[in-house]
Amino acid sequence: MAVTAARTTRVTLPLSPYPETAIEARLRYDSTDPYAVSLFFPPLHPDDDPVEWWFARALLDEGRRAPAGGGDVTVAPGPGATVHVTLCGRTGRAVVRIPDEAVAGFLRDSFALVPSGAEPAGADLDAELARLCT
Repeated sequence: MAVTAARTTRVTLPLSPYPETAIEARLRYDSTDPYAVSLFFPPLHPDDDPVEWWFARALLDEGRRAPAGGGDVTVAPGPGATVHVTLCGRTGRAVVRIPDEAVAGFLRDSFALVPSGAEPAGADLDAELARLCT
């Protein structure tokens, strides 16, 4: 049975033209994909599509304390009790500044559902393959 943890918080995009404008984002963990978390942004305007990035839960946890990751997603401690998640895609690069207390609380909730090291027991490989193939 799938169990989830989610936390909605306000984030900023410090390298954008509006670095102090807060927008809503949601961190989400689903036990059917126990190694991953998602960072979800709802549409800002009616014609926009939502944006969702998936990356390793361990990367988010590691990156709270020291720079971590490579490739499309990196995570590092930011100034003033924040966490910077850098997302690189086809259309460019974005740095998302998330309050550390939101990240810490979200990770605490997700590790209460599936502790670190217990992920293989929670993996539903058939569901994950179906998700990747759609």
